Amino acid sequence: MIDLLSTAAVPDFVREAQSMLRDGSNFSWSMVTLLGLVIYVYAVEVGRGRWDIVLAGLAFLMMDGFNELVNSAIFHLTDRAPLWTVTGDTSYLILIGLSIEIVLLFAISGVAFVKQLPEDPKQKILGLPNRFALAALFSIFCVLVEIILVELGIFHWDYWWWNTPFIPLIVIFGYGTFFGVAAWVYDMGKNTSKQIKVVGTMATINLALGLALGFAGWL
Repeated sequence: MIDLLSTAAVPDFVREAQSMLRDGSNFSWSMVTLLGLVIYVYAVEVGRGRWDIVLAGLAFLMMDGFNELVNSAIFHLTDRAPLWTVTGDTSYLILIGLSIEIVLLFAISGVAFVKQLPEDPKQKILGLPNRFALAALFSIFCVLVEIILVELGIFHWDYWWWNTPFIPLIVIFGYGTFFGVAAWVYDMGKNTSKQIKVVGTMATINLALGLALGFAGWL
């Protein structure tokens, strides 16, 4: 464990992120517009009665929330760095690896994903189950975007095993779980009560974990 989670000096980009953390002085009114666009996306699906899409989108967001809380905990457990760190221009850095812009993006990412899923879960894409194939494709695309952000110096990986060339690990645990959960909730079909229970459970877990980490001073 010591080799995997080194306790060496804290990198400069982590210190930079800490200085930005929950600093509202950089807030931009563009966030209000982006929030309006997110509301519009969900309002369209609610108007169509597509609660399966709405709840799949929220499940995606809840899964990301869980990962972000764990990422913050890793930083404090190692006393060095989280798995990923966000710097650069942001209106509000909520957690050390999560900006308000990322939240608003991920709020609609799950919706966009499930709207691409074939209605028949058994349909094959290149000989693979379509849910698996599309989740893999979307995850790879997201990681490629992260690689670009890393090269731009506004997104950071520190540990050798969560970095290039170990991209498959990030594809699976960084994004694959998000898209997998969204597809799972979506495929519950019209069983809205079950979908609500799943999303509600995820939200409860995140709330409990967030409160625990917050009281511990780990956020």
